[in-house]
Amino acid sequence: MTTKSELDTLGHRIRHFRTAAGLTLDALGDRVGVAGSQLSLIENGKREPRLSTLHAIASELGLDLAELLSGEAPTRRAALEIELERAQRGALYATLGLPRVRVTKGTTDETLEAVVGLHRELQRRASEAIATPEEARRANTELRERMREHDNYLPEIESLAEERVRAAGHTSGALTHRTVGIMAEQLGFTLIYVADLPNSTRSVIDMENKRIYLPPASIPGGHGLRSMALQAMAHRVLGHERPESYAEFLHQRLEINYYAACCLMPQTAAVSFLTQAKREKDLAIEDFRDAFGVTHEAAAHRFTNLATSKLDIRMHFLRVTGDGSLLRGYENDGLPLPTDVTGAIEGQFVCRKWSARNAFDRTNRTTELYQYTDTPAGTYWCATQTGSTDDGEFSISVGVPFDDARWFRGRETTERAESRCPDESCCRRPSDELAARWAGKAWPSARVHTHTFAPLPRGSFPGVDDTEVYEFLSRHES
Repeated sequence: MTTKSELDTLGHRIRHFRTAAGLTLDALGDRVGVAGSQLSLIENGKREPRLSTLHAIASELGLDLAELLSGEAPTRRAALEIELERAQRGALYATLGLPRVRVTKGTTDETLEAVVGLHRELQRRASEAIATPEEARRANTELRERMREHDNYLPEIESLAEERVRAAGHTSGALTHRTVGIMAEQLGFTLIYVADLPNSTRSVIDMENKRIYLPPASIPGGHGLRSMALQAMAHRVLGHERPESYAEFLHQRLEINYYAACCLMPQTAAVSFLTQAKREKDLAIEDFRDAFGVTHEAAAHRFTNLATSKLDIRMHFLRVTGDGSLLRGYENDGLPLPTDVTGAIEGQFVCRKWSARNAFDRTNRTTELYQYTDTPAGTYWCATQTGSTDDGEFSISVGVPFDDARWFRGRETTERAESRCPDESCCRRPSDELAARWAGKAWPSARVHTHTFAPLPRGSFPGVDDTEVYEFLSRHES
């Protein structure tokens, strides 16, 4: 598919060579069998021409097709117009709530240079403002984009996890704690539950004495301990070495989480379960969750691994906090997730109209909220479940484009909303009347996120206090 930027460049090249040949839109249109109005849409980047039309245009203008399709802007002015159009389509400009600047023949080159220069400076300042210790955010964004390219699916880890689960004798149903213990024993390790783990760790592997230390069970039979044990084992199974960068640390964290999910919900059994549900047009995360004895979030996240690769469904996943900020997210269905100028989504506020936030307003939260939402990118169906932890409320959402809602339970919902975000008039800017009423009469005190004052630790592993770990191992060595 041709991108909008490529269409803009192609349109400018056609207009440049057409005017250089002294032809009007109608004149060239008559020669190539296209109405002048349709040719105008092509020149303005609003319609993708057929290949046969491009051949005819190139022939009439005395050009090779390759020359017409070159990715270079034909003139300096055209390059400025394309850059301006791209900037005005960006998320940063959308947050300003300003009208677009329409370039006409009367717009001078100097004016274009000035306006484009202002956009460049706006982008530079926005990037500079967020370029303080943000290594983790940038690395996380790169990792998220890489996984999006692979539809969040890692076949090598899928195969490896299924092999280890089968070797431990597991065949169906929820993976038991006993089976997890067997998997550890097959790797030569013993699982030990202790109450004095360092505060900065979730588990500690004693590679000398072949022990994996885990916290005691807060909920007997809970999913959390199985997952933590499997994640600890994954470092050994996947051959991880000490990370040399924060990006490598995050990549390892993704891989061990992926491995644990594959063990708890093995691919063969999970795909069989989901395929049957799709055949019956009754896909539901709550059923997937209950079938494998995991949390709603774990089931929803595992669904992102298999939905596109095995069910041919593009989708999105969101974990949103009670105040509306995005904690984790994934999409390969075009849902316009909120981002900062670096492309990071973490900490950004999702639209108030999305079900991920509407679900908090419901009186009955025992069932999922099903909702259709019209967005600038199309209509999406979502299923949202809420929960709470010591840190506050959260919601888990799984959604798909309108056409794929037919495979899911809850598709008959009449709940519908319209979102215009990132246009801030959608849900972030008050009405003119409300703004006038309180202008100069309110002084809110902003809450500063604690991570602003917490630079990344410089230990062997980001976030881990090495001294605390070594003292812990010394206590348990005997």
